[in-house]
Amino acid sequence: MIGADAATRNGMAGEHLRLLRSLARELERAMAAIAGNNLEELENSIATQQELSLRLGELAEHLRAPQPAAPSAAPSAADSIDEDFRNQIRAANHELQKLNLRYALLLQHSSRSVAMMASLFNSFRGQFQEASGARLNHRTWSCQV
Repeated sequence: MIGADAATRNGMAGEHLRLLRSLARELERAMAAIAGNNLEELENSIATQQELSLRLGELAEHLRAPQPAAPSAAPSAADSIDEDFRNQIRAANHELQKLNLRYALLLQHSSRSVAMMASLFNSFRGQFQEASGARLNHRTWSCQV
């Protein structure tokens, strides 16, 4: 029974590792979509990221849940996950954190760029709509940045 529980937990840990790596690939795909100005690819990647994150959350809950141990078994036998999986998960998690930081910075920079462009175009468009009187206050949009 304990061997089956450990095998199940190792299987779940393996799936967790696979999902972490898949999420890392999706972050890279999203960054490439932003760089390539491919909105459809970005939207697809975001949807996939949401699905992967949901599944990762579910797996994490199962892995954190205490496992019932047999009275004669060692207390940590049911909770044990293969050390190799643990190391690989830590490495994948660390890589995902680095990618997530890059992704967040890219989104932040892109958001600022979009806001600046929108401001510039709104200022430019606004001049012609408001230019119905004396043109003493007429400024170009580049002067307003």
